[in-house]
Amino acid sequence: MFWTIVSACEVAYLIAMIGVIILEKRSPISTIAWILALAMLPYVGLIMYFFVGPHRVRRKRMRHGRSSAEVRAALAADVAHHPLDLTVPHRGQLATLAVRASGSLMSTAKRITVLGGGKECFDAIEESIRAAKSHVHILYYIFEADRTGTRLRDALVERAKAGVKVRLLTDAVGTSLSRRFLKPLRDAGAQYARFNPIAFGALLPRIHLRNHRKIVIVDGRVGFLGGINVGDEYDVSVMPRDAFRDTHLRIEGAAVRELQFTFLEDWHFSTNEIIRDRGMFPSPEGDEAEVAIIVPSGPDQAWESIEQVYFTAITQADELIQLTTPYFVPDEPMRVALCAAALRGVRLELIVPHRSDSRIVTVAARSYFDELLSAGAHVYEYPKMVHAKTMVVDGKIGIVGSANLDNRSFRLNFEVSALFYDATALAELTRLFGVDKHKCRHITLKSRSRLPLSTRLAEASARLLSPLL
Repeated sequence: MFWTIVSACEVAYLIAMIGVIILEKRSPISTIAWILALAMLPYVGLIMYFFVGPHRVRRKRMRHGRSSAEVRAALAADVAHHPLDLTVPHRGQLATLAVRASGSLMSTAKRITVLGGGKECFDAIEESIRAAKSHVHILYYIFEADRTGTRLRDALVERAKAGVKVRLLTDAVGTSLSRRFLKPLRDAGAQYARFNPIAFGALLPRIHLRNHRKIVIVDGRVGFLGGINVGDEYDVSVMPRDAFRDTHLRIEGAAVRELQFTFLEDWHFSTNEIIRDRGMFPSPEGDEAEVAIIVPSGPDQAWESIEQVYFTAITQADELIQLTTPYFVPDEPMRVALCAAALRGVRLELIVPHRSDSRIVTVAARSYFDELLSAGAHVYEYPKMVHAKTMVVDGKIGIVGSANLDNRSFRLNFEVSALFYDATALAELTRLFGVDKHKCRHITLKSRSRLPLSTRLAEASARLLSPLL
């Protein structure tokens, strides 16, 4: 009788949990995986679900969403935005999608400068910081306490001592800065916060819901975003042979206001402080003819906005797609969009690192090469770590940001990219792509056909982990 009651309780528990999981409306694979985990490991599965399951993702998403809404509501009256006339059909559709999917606003830029490496990027950031008069806001996934990090810290300390308001926000998992490193900043009056600290140590997922953005804002007029973190490994002058190849943007104009909103939302989420200062949103200076849209994305949004922008730009391409990413683990819609573009005659060129800083991601990425090559795409492997996340479509549309082409960037991390049409910036991105391609090894179906069975098996096995990479 006792075991009958226990069995009945277990069945009732399992049925109830299956109902809860089904109502989450996750992907079929994820739903089935959680149901099997709860059925085969009822107690362990329940603990895992409580700590790392979809409900936790939603809870964190709702909290960050409330932060975003509160910041927008507090500051919206202080910031004037004007609708733009988008007369080019494809451009208008893509820009409208970016705005509606991300919750950002249509904006323009006075000037967009492409920074094709860490040294160039850090020099430009330091120059802007040292010219700051009002405030400097910085958000990074990784901020190392090395030579490069110390250089930027000291520039921030100098400005804080001069009365400039300095706020530094880093991800709690990507960055670990010592009290000793932070002391000069705090002594100078700067504020420091960590995004989404991990509770209960290793019990909670260290890879979920991370802030992968890289943002610098100076006086609300100059903004930086892209793929470059703060660290020596990005600077060729510090690490001549092994420095990452990466790309960043410097933006002036109204688009910086949207980047400012993104920072302030993350700051509020991390500190519960709403910063009400209309001086952080100065009116643009001079004419701004080109559309430049800041596209934030994260698990707090209803749509995967950056993936939506990538997907739409790829499907609208007429002649050429030039795509660079360090982690190429596309989901099914993105894989189909890329293959379809190549099959319909668009020249698709993809640059990935020969060996990224994640061996399993490198192997998993190669499992997608055969179908891309069969569709007519051109795949190139860069000889060292390429960390840039860029795309140019038909020489007319540019996307640069922090998001990789993988599930984690599109769905789990907080990311930010810029969508723009500036001819000068696009020409520089195209030039850099050509320089990088010249250094690459061209992957072909013939070279792939010579791979041993063990290599192919390893690639196929790593591909099974794609949703987690």
